[in-house]
Amino acid sequence: MRDAPLPVALAVFAGLGLVPFVLGDYWTGQLARYVLFGLFAMSLALVWGRAGILCFGQAMFFGIGGYAMATVTLGTFAAVPFTAALPALVLAVAVAAAAALLVALFLFWGAGIGGAYLAAVTLALAAILEQAVRGWYGLGADNGLSGVPPLPLGDNPWDPRPIYFVVLAVAAAVYFGLLALLESRFGTLLTALRTNPERLAHLGYSVVALRVAVFTLGGAIAGLAGALFVATDAFASPSLIGFALSAEVLIWVALGGRSVLLAAFLAAILIRVAEAYLSETLGPWWLLTLGTLFMVSVAAVPNGVLATPLLWLQGRLRRTS
Repeated sequence: MRDAPLPVALAVFAGLGLVPFVLGDYWTGQLARYVLFGLFAMSLALVWGRAGILCFGQAMFFGIGGYAMATVTLGTFAAVPFTAALPALVLAVAVAAAAALLVALFLFWGAGIGGAYLAAVTLALAAILEQAVRGWYGLGADNGLSGVPPLPLGDNPWDPRPIYFVVLAVAAAVYFGLLALLESRFGTLLTALRTNPERLAHLGYSVVALRVAVFTLGGAIAGLAGALFVATDAFASPSLIGFALSAEVLIWVALGGRSVLLAAFLAAILIRVAEAYLSETLGPWWLLTLGTLFMVSVAAVPNGVLATPLLWLQGRLRRTS
């Protein structure tokens, strides 16, 4: 399975790079956050769309990365000997990856859990973790953690333009890195894992090891997005973990197309922009409108609103080459 055509992906990231020269500082700052949501959506597209693992609690790892970034940079725990942003970012990704590894071992070791049971268990884990954070006063409980230091970007670290370019560069690096990985033998094994895991096991490959590996990688990417989001937003709250954000990212990926990373990435950005406009123009009815559009689009275009034309174009290019 291939992703979007490479020229299209390059054009998308190049076009996003021009945004700060067209829009003002407010929307540049908002789009930086939306790009991070797009990076988060890519993590679920990898786990669900490419490996066939429906994780209904992906926000766990987004929130763990965010809280790890916040606690380290704020010096919450004396056991951590540094508070600088870049080492904290590395540690946040490592903590999210470790959490994903532990969850994956719990889910897949032995007979393993799959299908609706997997979705239910991951949802339950996310709900439990959210409640635990809400009751943990060391993490700010319901109030969260505010005043998280920004990334060290020049004289004014809160300038939205440098933040946007750094965030976009990270998203592009992760996307093209995942493309290279999916074009390798590992990507072929993920396709086999999604389509026929029994045959894959019969050929001598460890289905459990593959599931654990891709789940851990997806958790690390989600943790990276969460850590950067908290550093950009200067705030970590329990809403970064649990059902609401997990459901949202599932909608973004399903609408865009779970089998195409670029489609999931763009869908998260476009839906967040649409939400901003709909909430202003439709008031309390915007959620109903968005839900209706979601149901209609999933029924009419099951492969994804954005993934369908991208895959068609990819097929056309392959036939003509």
